[in-house]
Formats: sequence, C-alpha cells, structure tokens
Amino acid sequence: MGEHSTWFHLLPFYENLQTWASHYLERKAGTDIFATHFSIAHVVISALVALILIVMAIGYRRRISSDNEERLLPDRKFGVRNIFELVIEAALSIAEGVMGRRNAEKYFPLIGALVFFILFNNLIGLVPGFLPATDTLKTNFALSFLVFFITHIAGLRAHGLSYLKHFAGPIPLLAPLMIPIEIFSHIARPFSLALRLLGNMAADHKVLSIFFFLVPVLLPLPFYILGILVCIVQTLVFSLLSMVYIQMAVEHDH
Repeated sequence: MGEHSTWFHLLPFYENLQTWASHYLERKAGTDIFATHFSIAHVVISALVALILIVMAIGYRRRISSDNEERLLPDRKFGVRNIFELVIEAALSIAEGVMGRRNAEKYFPLIGALVFFILFNNLIGLVPGFLPATDTLKTNFALSFLVFFITHIAGLRAHGLSYLKHFAGPIPLLAPLMIPIEIFSHIARPFSLALRLLGNMAADHKVLSIFFFLVPVLLPLPFYILGILVCIVQTLVFSLLSMVYIQMAVEHDH
C-alpha cells in the first residue's frame, strides 16, 4: 500500500508535521538519508500497535490472575484471552521444537514480542488506508539488528570468548578461509530478514490495495484471505529464523 493512499494524508496537519520531522532529523543527523525515508505514519502505526498489545496484555494478565476458578476455563466467546493463548501456544510450541524447552522459555520474551509486533503490524496493513510499519526497511532493520545483537550476546554469555572459535570452523587450517565467510554470512542475516519481510509485506499490501480500490465489493475477498495467510507465514518465517540463529549461537556443539 503506497504512502499516498493512507488516511493520514486526510489530516490537515499531517504534511506540516511530516515536513517538520524530516527537517528536524536532517539537522540532527547532518544528512538527509534518514529524513528522506522518514514517515510519521509508520511511527504512529508502530505506536498504535504497541499500545494495542499493551492494553491487551494488561487485560489478559488481569483475566488469568483472578482468584476464581473461572480463570482455568476458556472463555465462551472468542476474545483477547483466546487470541493471546492461541498465538503464545503456537509460538512456544515452535520455539520448543527449535530451541529446546529451556532455551525456548529463556528467550521467549523476545520471540513472543517479535511474533505479536510483526503479526499485528502485518494484519493492520490489511485495513484499507493504513500503512504497516513492516513494509519499510526502517522497522525491519530495527527488528533484524535487534535479533543480530542478541544472538551474539547470547553466544558470548553461553560460551565466553570461546564463542569466537565458531567463526574459525572445525579445521584450524581452513580458518583463514572460514573466518571471512562466517563474518559475511552473519552480517547478511539481518539484511536477509529485513528484505524478506519488506518484499513480501509490501507486495501483499500493494496487490490488496489495488484490487480494493478498483472493485471494493467481493473481488478483494480472496486476496484478503491470501493476505492473512501471508501475514501469518511471514511472521512465522521471521520468528523461526530468529530462533534458529539464537539456538545456533548458544548450542554447545560448535
């Protein structure tokens, strides 16, 4: 979905706010790289998704922390608790299969946060006129580099400086060849995560917006179903690769 097809441009103060923010970033950074690609809409959507998740989490915590026996029973109607439990159970099950129970529970706060943030950002892009933050490199790079740094911090915490031996490979004679290859492959990981999520989400929302604005009745329905599937799959791909990277860093068989 393009920048100029959002509801934000209907706000009378949006263009002035966007111009002011771009000039402010240009002055602070000393370059127009950040200013050119900065969008208030993405910031608002990210903040909105974070706010929705916080409110839902508070409601879910209150619901399950009650002292009555009803907290052990599922809700009769599909609501916030069902959404949280469905997503958490699926994500934790996958994490345990990839990382083992101990590491899955240890790193699930990160994995769970990624799953909820990416999934809700992807889904909000299916609403006509909204611009999801996950179809921009800024947000995707922030998420992927977060995974990148936590991966290597986890590896250093688990193995100490001996973690660096992983880059040399199992055969000392091949170390001069393996070190640059390993460094390049590790640096490429956050770029591949960010670009994969960007390409799929931007293309999905662009196709959906085109058919919606051409014929807004019935015709977009199959693309909505396909779009929901793409949103779920891309959330799974990003989070699954994050689990794999962290597990590769903390496992003992280097």
